[in-house]
Amino acid sequence: MTDALTTWGGWEPAVRDDPFGHFAAARARCPVQKVRLADGHPAWVVLGYDAARQALHDARISKDMLAALQDNGDVVAEGLPGPEFSRHMLNVDPPDHTRLRRLVSRAFVPPRIAALEPAIRSIASNLLDELDAAGPGATVDLIEGYAYPLPFQVIGELLGIPAADRPRLHAWFQVLLTGWAGDPPPEAVEASDGIVAYLRELVEAKRRRPAGDLVSVLVAAEDDALTTQELLSSLFQLVVAGHDTTASLIGNGVVALLDHPDQLAALLADPRQLPAAIDELTRFTAPVPHATFRVTAEPVTLDGVVIPAHEQVLVCLGSANRDPDRFRSPDVLDISRSDGQNLGFGHGIHYCLGAPLARLEARVAFEALLGRHPSLQLAADRDALTWAHGDGLVLRGLVSLPVVLRPSRRQIVLGPSRPTG
Repeated sequence: MTDALTTWGGWEPAVRDDPFGHFAAARARCPVQKVRLADGHPAWVVLGYDAARQALHDARISKDMLAALQDNGDVVAEGLPGPEFSRHMLNVDPPDHTRLRRLVSRAFVPPRIAALEPAIRSIASNLLDELDAAGPGATVDLIEGYAYPLPFQVIGELLGIPAADRPRLHAWFQVLLTGWAGDPPPEAVEASDGIVAYLRELVEAKRRRPAGDLVSVLVAAEDDALTTQELLSSLFQLVVAGHDTTASLIGNGVVALLDHPDQLAALLADPRQLPAAIDELTRFTAPVPHATFRVTAEPVTLDGVVIPAHEQVLVCLGSANRDPDRFRSPDVLDISRSDGQNLGFGHGIHYCLGAPLARLEARVAFEALLGRHPSLQLAADRDALTWAHGDGLVLRGLVSLPVVLRPSRRQIVLGPSRPTG
């Protein structure tokens, strides 16, 4: 039996900032429910871990957004920049997905990711230097000055975006990834147009003068294995997925550790726990509360509930990762947790290709920040923090994070983690 909710998303600030109680109450009623999204579109929300894992892996649940729009133009809002930029690996099924993922995966092979670590460390150090320049006891915004620019600069390195162009592109994405209700505001349309024009210019520049970056690799595959639409769509998706979610993981994670000083102390005492801590912070803080668009290609049964064909399916990762049937004490942050893999990076053929890079960026970000400032403190009331960055469904991030970087008398060295045992 299903429990139809009036709306899902577009929540009031109290639920938006801390949605996990809302998720738990809905999950307890029924782990698979029919809802209406804040944009007015009907959908099914999947809340339980087992049902979510099946939905993420079930080939009968399609990710082909363009096909879904052609079949039923009302199944999902097109969003910005629109369908022309929606032909990337997150929005297609095999065999196109297999082909696109194989091409893009060239940028994410372990040696290439490992080779980025010195650059990531340099970026983190420089950003912290800039924050430290505010002086002892000064309040700084850890989102604006650290969590957001760090992964954006890294994805700029990966894609070969010239350093001089990154601030302009960064500003456009900040506008575009700010949530809004109803039709997109003029500034979002303007930012979208600017991003589209820039990516087209970047592709043309790499055609004229290729280098060793990912854009050049993808341009070389154009016409043969990659259409221009797929190329531009993939670049847009890589910029969004390559920085915004990692920025939210860093910001959300800092707050979670400050909320749980025992876990912060345990991490400072044993830095080798950092890789496991990052996975636990991903589970606990839900930087990606819901997986991206899916639609049933035929009727699918999830946890005893039949979802008809051609219906949008929204997999709530933030709920699944706190399912008490899967995780012990799921609402407790435990950096030593060992009860299995969470779904924070997805599951199945669409498992996040950039997960190794995101983990590396987060590890370096926390090592650099906590190594230099192990005694940092919030510079605002905890209840004043707002998670209004993004749409609240696929993206969940802080608008700002005011802190005082109170340097301790000694610095703690949080270097690359060594295996235990």
